[in-house]
Amino acid sequence: MADADSRTGLRYGTPEVTSFVDHLHAAHDPALDAAFRAAADHGFPAIQLAPSEGRLVEMLASMIQARRVVEIGTLTGYSAIRLARGLAPGGLLWTIERDPAHAAVAKRRIADAGFADRVEVLEGDAMLELPPLAELGPFDLVFLDADKGRYDQYGRWAHANLREGGVLLADNAYFFGRLLEDDPDADAMRRFHEEAAERFRTVCIPTPDGLLLGVKRGASAAVQSPP
Repeated sequence: MADADSRTGLRYGTPEVTSFVDHLHAAHDPALDAAFRAAADHGFPAIQLAPSEGRLVEMLASMIQARRVVEIGTLTGYSAIRLARGLAPGGLLWTIERDPAHAAVAKRRIADAGFADRVEVLEGDAMLELPPLAELGPFDLVFLDADKGRYDQYGRWAHANLREGGVLLADNAYFFGRLLEDDPDADAMRRFHEEAAERFRTVCIPTPDGLLLGVKRGASAAVQSPP
C-alpha cells in the first residue's frame, strides 16, 4: 500500500534501510565492487547507478532475454557489467563513452569481470557512434545514462532501432529535480518524456532520480492512446 505522502514523493528509504536492502538483494561481488568504486578511486564523478538500480536493469535485461543491447554512457563500466550479466546466452552489449579516461577504466573493469568478449566499449561522441551501430540492430534494449540535454535525440534513435517490444530505459528521468525548469536541457528532457509516451508504453519508476521504462509499441498500436 501507499499513503498520501509517499504518492507525492516522500521516501522512506533512509540510508540505513537502503543499506539493508541493497546488501540482501543487490550485493556486490568483487568485480561489481571494483567497477562501482572505480569512479571515486580514479577521481571521476561517482555518478554510476546505485546497487539496487543496477540490479534492476540487470534483471530487466534478463527478463526479456536480451541479446543485443546498447548503453549510452559507460563511465567506469558498472552498469555495463550489470547489463552484461542480464544478457541471454550469446548476447552482446555495445556501450558508448565519450571520455577516454573513463573508457579506459571501463574496459579494464569489464575485462576483469569476464565480459571482454561480450561487451564492446565504443569511445566517442554518441551522436557519431550511433548511426553506424544501427546496422547491427534491431536491438532488444537501449539504456540511457549520459548527457541529459540530448536525451530527446537518444530517445528517437532508440525508437528507430529497437525491435517491437524492445525496452527503453533512461536514468535520471527526474533530471535531478530540474525537469520542469525553463532551460534548454530541461526542455530536451521534457521532449524525451513526451515523445517516449507517444511511442512506447511507459512508466517512470520512482527511483531517487527516476528511471523511465518504455516498451516499444507495434506500428498499429503507435497511433492509439496508451492503455
